[in-house]
Amino acid sequence: MIVYRYGIVLERLKARDLELIRQWRNSDPVRLNMEYREIITPEQQLKWFDSINNLQNNYYLIYYKGEKIGLLNDKNIDWVNRTSESGLFLGRTEYYSTFVPYLISVAGIELNFHYLNWNRQYAHILRSNVNAIHFNAQLGYQRLPEQEEKENQLYEMTWQSFEAHSVRVRKAVKVLASEGMSPRVVLLEPEDYTSGLASLIEPHLIHRPELVISESSEGKLFENRLL
Repeated sequence: MIVYRYGIVLERLKARDLELIRQWRNSDPVRLNMEYREIITPEQQLKWFDSINNLQNNYYLIYYKGEKIGLLNDKNIDWVNRTSESGLFLGRTEYYSTFVPYLISVAGIELNFHYLNWNRQYAHILRSNVNAIHFNAQLGYQRLPEQEEKENQLYEMTWQSFEAHSVRVRKAVKVLASEGMSPRVVLLEPEDYTSGLASLIEPHLIHRPELVISESSEGKLFENRLL
């Protein structure tokens, strides 16, 4: 599965990129903002991949301007209640103080809520990570009750809270990404049909009137004809 939005490309994580992800995850700028801070071995990374490479998790390798820059995830997916827990880290530190994290986050949020009819999205944020708390508040995440004394605090976002709190962010995203917008929205690859992922996602896309469907050896492509 590949997602295209706001000049960002999100590709469902494949085994070929595990070592790159491990190197990023072990770097101090990433590792020290995580609850688990031990150095991860190749064996541990492979075991982790085996545990998340299923229909309850969507981990995406992030591309920006053709380069791999980080990892976005939706984990603990509940396809019945349409909820998940989101997380993001950038392996390329030069993008930390830019608008790129907003492009990535809005792309992922709109995929879930707008196209896949999500009800809620959660995130765990360390209470010491002030930058992440501020960033997520701008997107509409709100801390749940009884989290004050916890180190890794749970936040919740709905489509309503996203729309209410992210007005300025969404306007800026659309302006900044206007030249890089592609009519492509989602590509469901052959392996997505084999795994069963496509059967969970496709029904929500085929009923959207703005999406045009085409097929090739790459898979089934959904494009926004209104762009």
